[in-house]
Amino acid sequence: MTQNEQTTLHRQTTLRSLARRIKAGAINAKETRQARGILILYCFAIYIIWHFRRALFYKSPENLLAPTLNRLADREIIFFAVLGLVVLLLLLGTPRGSRRVRQGLLRAGLTNYAGEAPVMVAKRPDGNIKKLTIWEFDPCGIPLSQWEDRQGSIEVALDLTIAKMEYQQGRKRICVYATPAESDFPSLLYWQDEFLSPESFVLTLGESLTGPVTVNLAHIPHILLGGSTGSGKSVLLKLLLMQALRKGAVVYIADFKGGVDFPKVWRQTCQMCFDETILLEILDELLVELAYRKEVFQSNDCPNLDAFNQLPGANLPRHIFACDEVAELLDKTGLSKERKETVGLIESKLATIARQGRAFGIHLLLATQRPDANILSGQIKNNIDFRACGRADKILSQIILDNTDAAEFIPKDASGRFLLSDGTLFQAYWFEE
Repeated sequence: MTQNEQTTLHRQTTLRSLARRIKAGAINAKETRQARGILILYCFAIYIIWHFRRALFYKSPENLLAPTLNRLADREIIFFAVLGLVVLLLLLGTPRGSRRVRQGLLRAGLTNYAGEAPVMVAKRPDGNIKKLTIWEFDPCGIPLSQWEDRQGSIEVALDLTIAKMEYQQGRKRICVYATPAESDFPSLLYWQDEFLSPESFVLTLGESLTGPVTVNLAHIPHILLGGSTGSGKSVLLKLLLMQALRKGAVVYIADFKGGVDFPKVWRQTCQMCFDETILLEILDELLVELAYRKEVFQSNDCPNLDAFNQLPGANLPRHIFACDEVAELLDKTGLSKERKETVGLIESKLATIARQGRAFGIHLLLATQRPDANILSGQIKNNIDFRACGRADKILSQIILDNTDAAEFIPKDASGRFLLSDGTLFQAYWFEE
């Protein structure tokens, strides 16, 4: 692109931006009380000047050129009144700090091929979430994918935390939902009973910048939680299991770390297992239940558990199998041939549940530090659509989320902070057992 072409594009962008801001100023004056008051004061001042123009600007009749100069004064007053109105509307339609924002985006490297940075069109509070502000931009031809790639740089340049970015008005606008950097997630969010969702089998995980984060097991049947030691995945797992119990689910917990993370209250309400023999019995029991539900649902022409439970007298509960550290369960490294066969059998049964459990209300909730191919087979992992990663390095983040975002967006000292595979960052609730 030549220098002349760049200059032409910059001029066109500037003129388009000025026209847009004048229009926005007029809309602002119409819709907001403060802007309307400023415009009324300006019009009143023009009226006063016009009313007293003879005393202020007119020449004495004794001056031979007085008629011509007086007509010229009238035209000048009208010209500057209109010019002042345009400037006032431009100021009313220009978001505060727009120049600083554009300079920040330039520093962040968010530019098109002509070297232009996006232009901020509006900045307003979100009507639904009080702590969020919506920054609306003319993207100047820069696609949303490029904004997402440079999200970290944009946050640093503008000193904010971005909750989400999306297109609006087709692809003519990009809206950035953000909060000031100092109002980032709290280090601890306490669970309250009012957070328990009234919907059939919706479980609440925590809060993102855009509101509560939930998962509906009727639609997304299996969950994988990952993260390094101390990232909070065991607490999040127990938070989900607590809600499942309160919704009437039958919960089985396999804990091969010695059971220290699950005190007595869990053993009174869940079926716990700490060795492979009992685990195989539990999995066999779940597979028998799966086969039974297949037959019953088919005979009653029901596509899923919720549909079956709407039948008179039907009330089948959901069954949830949870494992706090699945690597301790499925890692075959250094095992004897006999033990490897046992682990392979366990893995096969879990894979069957992962493939078929959705419609029949049988779910897997698995937590681990490193669910690589040696731990979770493709048959299991590929059937787990809901994945959350806590504090992690790039390798672990890649394994869990298929990207390295968790290593980038979760601070190294954060506990209970998780990133979903769809890019949602949230703080999990903490609850006392």
